[in-house]
Amino acid sequence: MASWSEKMLQLLRRMNNFHLPGSILESCLRFEVAGEQVGWISPKVASVLGRFPSVFRPYGSAITFCSSLDTFASRSVAVDEVLQELRREASFTCLIGWRDEQYAVMPRYCDPPLMYMERAATSLFGVKRYGVHVNGYTRDSSGNLNMWLARRSLTKQTYPGRLDNMAAGGLAAGCSVRHTMVKECEEEACIPPGLAEQARPVGTVSYTYEDDEGIFPECQFVFDLELPLNFQPHIGDGEVQAFYYYPIEKVKDLLVSEEFKPNCAMVVLDFLIRHAIIEPDSEPYYHEFVAGLHRSL
Repeated sequence: MASWSEKMLQLLRRMNNFHLPGSILESCLRFEVAGEQVGWISPKVASVLGRFPSVFRPYGSAITFCSSLDTFASRSVAVDEVLQELRREASFTCLIGWRDEQYAVMPRYCDPPLMYMERAATSLFGVKRYGVHVNGYTRDSSGNLNMWLARRSLTKQTYPGRLDNMAAGGLAAGCSVRHTMVKECEEEACIPPGLAEQARPVGTVSYTYEDDEGIFPECQFVFDLELPLNFQPHIGDGEVQAFYYYPIEKVKDLLVSEEFKPNCAMVVLDFLIRHAIIEPDSEPYYHEFVAGLHRSL
C-alpha cells in the first residue's frame, strides 16, 4: 500500500501531467496573440477552430488571429462569438459549465491583457488562469495549529462535495488579487473585511495539467489568515455546504484522500512546508514536493 508521501507525490505528478512524457504537449500548437504565446491548443480543438477562418489562422506550428483582429476589443468579441456558437452546438463539455465570467488573457501576469475570454473556455486554448486561495488557521497558546476547511457545495460545477480551502476563487478580469481575496472571504465564509484584510500574501502555487476538458496552466495566489481562536466561519453565498475545524495532522492525512480538491490539497501542502510541519530531514520527497508546487507555466 502506498505511503502518505507516495500518494502526495502521485497527486503532484497528476497535477503536472502536461509536463510528463507522453502528454498531449508534443502534438499541441502554440496559441499566439500579437506575436506572443499565451497558450496551447490541442489538435482536436485546432480542427474545430479551422471552421472559423475569418477569426483564426494557422501560422507555422501556431494558431493566431487573422490580421484584421488587431485590437483587444475585436479579438475579445470575435472569440466570444465563436465560443457562443460552439456552446450552442455542445461541441465541448467544458462549455456546459459556462460562467459568464471574463478572464484576462496575457503572456505573463505582469503583462497587459491582450483580450478577454469566457472562463469556461480557457482550457480549450490552454491559457493561464489565476486564482486566490486562503488558508484559515489558528494557533493556540501551546503553538498547536488547527485549520478551517470548507466542503464544496454539491451544486458546484467542478469537484462538488470535495474539501477545499476556507475561501478561494478565480481572479476575474479587472480585479486585484487582494480585492478578490477579501471578496471571497466575505462571500464564502462571512469573514468581515476588517479581519480578512489581515491575511498575509505568502507566495504562489503553480502547475499545468491536462484532462478530457483541455489544458489547465494555473497559478494560485496564496494567503495565510491567522484567525482568533473563538472565530467561526459561516456559510455565505452557497458555494460551501459546511466548514470543519481540524488539527493540522488530521488535515495532513486528509490531503491524500479522495475527499480533497487536488489544487486545494497543493495549497495546504505548501502551508505544511512553510510552517515546518513537513521538514527535509523527515520527508524523503521534500525537494520533489517543493518543485511540484512551483512549476513554471
